Amino acid sequence: MAPDKKHRRVINLSGQEVVTYGLRTHIWQDLYYYAMTSSWTLFFSAFLALFLSLNLLFGGLYLLGDQAIGNLYPNNFWGAFFFSVETLATVGYGDMHPQSFYGHLIATIEIFVGMSSIALVTGLMFARFSRPRSSVVFAEHPVSHEVDGKRMLMIRIANARMNIISEASAKLRLLRDENSALGGKFRKILDLKLEREQHPIFVLGWTLLHHIDEHSPLFGHTTESLRELNGALILSIEGVDETTNQSQRARQYYSCELIRWNHRYVDIFVNNEENDRAIREIHYSRFHESEEIVAVLEDVNE
Repeated sequence: MAPDKKHRRVINLSGQEVVTYGLRTHIWQDLYYYAMTSSWTLFFSAFLALFLSLNLLFGGLYLLGDQAIGNLYPNNFWGAFFFSVETLATVGYGDMHPQSFYGHLIATIEIFVGMSSIALVTGLMFARFSRPRSSVVFAEHPVSHEVDGKRMLMIRIANARMNIISEASAKLRLLRDENSALGGKFRKILDLKLEREQHPIFVLGWTLLHHIDEHSPLFGHTTESLRELNGALILSIEGVDETTNQSQRARQYYSCELIRWNHRYVDIFVNNEENDRAIREIHYSRFHESEEIVAVLEDVNE
């Protein structure tokens, strides 16, 4: 039986495109969700379209009445449209005003709609502005090399705002395909234990370490074997921004092909002196850079 390909939706999961079928989109039930996740351009464009549509509608309703608007100018549809704009925004009439029972009735309905619309749009704009946004920067590539005889996986992150994120916690997980005789093919999530999962005051930088030993889901794997399993790493960061006292969350997705084996991150810390004072400099322009460890490569080749 061929699968039903109705209700097609395309989802971007951290750079990987997934196409789904069979789930209806309930736009009217998820208006708040779409208002919060759309771009500012789309948000204001939708608001402008709603504003113009309402005024076109009420402008036409005013013209259906017999002389519903006094001192209408210009004496055509555009005069009724501009009167509707003034009424919807509740800014006052000036020369034009409703002069019949029908005109007052339509104006009353429009003022109610206008006040409700302004309240809703104001609430949505406040919610969008006040929504906490992550300031965590992730290195473009995880790296892996041996440290004191241990194979380590490392991911470097930084706090771009350089304020305090208190009690920051990190979770690293491996996603891979797995075949089961009972369940068929599915995506399996495996936890990767970190050397330190919490940082009390995450201000500048933090390098997360995972020991690839016989207990690690990455043990014995290569880039080729992980590619066959469609392997990927998901790193999640969570903490409290002490400036806004809001929870801050960030997430980064790495396909396992991005792991640079036998590489280490370039040091971004430099000790300097200025006016007989010791100064420690941090060069974030080199944050994403890594370098190959030739000595380790020679040992492996042997």
